[in-house]
Amino acid sequence: MELTIQTKGHTDIIDITEKVSDFVKKSGIKDGILTIFVVGSTAAITTIEYEKGLLKDIKNTLEKLVPEETDYEHNKAWGDNNGYAHIRASLMKPNLSIPIENGNLILGTWQQIVLIDFDNRPRKRKIILKIIRS
Repeated sequence: MELTIQTKGHTDIIDITEKVSDFVKKSGIKDGILTIFVVGSTAAITTIEYEKGLLKDIKNTLEKLVPEETDYEHNKAWGDNNGYAHIRASLMKPNLSIPIENGNLILGTWQQIVLIDFDNRPRKRKIILKIIRS
């Protein structure tokens, strides 16, 4: 299955837990592993506690580690000024695996699945969902 998510870019963090959970429930699979993959080299999939303060903390931390306004070689080569987005995405990774038991995703109480779009412009992101039965 595919999800298409419209983003704002610039480290836009979007909670996709409900959409992913609905997919698992509709699949009828009782036990297995869900793999989630975002297509593209400037976005990532991870889990966080989707809370306003933490969203700011993640953005601030990533800006300190991999600032937008640095003279990246990628920017010189392509002129698209999103070298930082590629580096952030490579650190966070494009995929995630989550166990399924009794038809439910195994997530912690405060653990949500998020798409993070690091690019420097709005994008339509394609997310691929696949279930491996156990």
